[in-house]
Amino acid sequence: MRTTIFKALAVLLALTASATAQDYPAKPLRLIIPFAPGGSVDIVARLAATKLGERLGKQVVAENRTGAGGIIGIEAAIAAPADGYTLVLVSLAHAVTPHITKLPFDIGKSLTFVASLGNGPSAFTVHPSVPATTVKELIAHAKANPGTLHFAHAGVGSFTHTASVLFSMMAGIDTVMVPFKGGGPAMIDVIGGHTQLLMNSYLASLPHIRSGKLRALGVSDTRRSDLLPDVPTIDEAGVPGYQAANWWGIAVPAGTPQPIIDRLSREIMAVLNADEVKDQFAKDGAEIVQMSPAESSRFFLAELEKWGKVVKEANIKAE
Repeated sequence: MRTTIFKALAVLLALTASATAQDYPAKPLRLIIPFAPGGSVDIVARLAATKLGERLGKQVVAENRTGAGGIIGIEAAIAAPADGYTLVLVSLAHAVTPHITKLPFDIGKSLTFVASLGNGPSAFTVHPSVPATTVKELIAHAKANPGTLHFAHAGVGSFTHTASVLFSMMAGIDTVMVPFKGGGPAMIDVIGGHTQLLMNSYLASLPHIRSGKLRALGVSDTRRSDLLPDVPTIDEAGVPGYQAANWWGIAVPAGTPQPIIDRLSREIMAVLNADEVKDQFAKDGAEIVQMSPAESSRFFLAELEKWGKVVKEANIKAE
């Protein structure tokens, strides 16, 4: 008798989920962006939200919820009903912050990943006064002069910070990490020659590389960039296996019905194939990466493990 009741409940739940998915969406959605407006990530996310709304037939309202290294936005998403009407942008920061700051939730269990959007590698640049024109020359100089080279970065736990720490660890060199309140101030300091090394986005770095204010030694992904075709990857230039790229994906609160997740995944993949979206990614020096919900989840867990090891080994602490 009890088995029969459980089976009946399972069938009822399946039918309810199916009906919910057929009616979805019945109202506007919101996409929580855990970062400040105006940046390249915000621009890409808002464009994706607009295009997703067009495909769903309902507006997707972009909402910036900033603070605590991107955690405030994640908390808002986790607290929302698991009905498919709240989406949240997840990035590399969310694979780093849990290892630096104790959180009251497990991101991997509190969210369900829907799709990947893409990634944005960095240009590894140095001030022209640094006596190195290649990654190998820089490593040799750093080993001969330990503790004299300073890496500027956008703050503890930021992508520019963790990518710099990973480089120093894998290259076996002793560098000093210098935090700033954002990538802009960090870049200004390096251009001024006060600090010498910087990992920053292609978009921000390119004008200064072209003007000669910064020298590009490598790019942080495993493929060369079309924006810097003559600059080798750090992997091929002297640090085998090095790879670090900021990335972005879309998630929903755990418990969201699978048919809705599947629908969102299909529509987001279609959005990423739109010419306007491709052009925007290219302008930002970013690359579109399409993944299914399962692939996105596996990728996040792998990133969580990777950067957890970096944080532990480098003893990175919250400011």
